[in-house]
Amino acid sequence: QVQLVESGGGSVLAGGSLRLSCAASGYTYRSISMGWFRQSPGKEREGVTVIRSDGSTTYANSVKGRFTVSKDNAKNTLYLQMNSLKPEDSAMYYCAADTRSFLGLPPPGAFNYWGQGTQVTVSS
Repeated sequence: QVQLVESGGGSVLAGGSLRLSCAASGYTYRSISMGWFRQSPGKEREGVTVIRSDGSTTYANSVKGRFTVSKDNAKNTLYLQMNSLKPEDSAMYYCAADTRSFLGLPPPGAFNYWGQGTQVTVSS
């Protein structure tokens, strides 16, 4: 069983930055794939980025060049640095994990473990 706890959400103006964190416990952190997803009201949950156990990453086209995913294995923590934020980035952001490795950016249903989410609001 993997437990995930997100933090770092908040409200910012367009063009600003936020860093989300996801503290993981309950599994061998190094051997799992982790990802960030987001969901806005009335929309389906969508993938933002995934980082695999080997450190390779994939990003959604909408965030490439603005968002950076990283992980600190010593702290069992996943991060999402979000720069040049836009109003359309506003959403509930979720951390997800799974013991499998995925090609590309997998759909939400591929991940078995989820955090409770943290809200990001970007105003113009």
